[in-house]
Amino acid sequence: MYSEARKLHLIEEVLKIKSDDTLLALEDFLNKAKIKSKAKPTKKSAFAEFSGIWSKEEAEEIERAIEEGCETIHPDDWK
Repeated sequence: MYSEARKLHLIEEVLKIKSDDTLLALEDFLNKAKIKSKAKPTKKSAFAEFSGIWSKEEAEEIERAIEEGCETIHPDDWK
């Protein structure tokens, strides 16, 4: 569906809404979307899509693994 047709479809659906609460929620969503699109940085980090995908426990497990495996100096390895 082309974007103009999609917009018309959304308008038709909005006209069918009878609940004030639903309209308020839709207005709130649209306002937040406007603010977010204005504040959006022009260039995203290559790693931005991975932000927040680990749970707290997973992040702590990775951190422990790095500390145990990478932050240990073995003096014999330098000979």
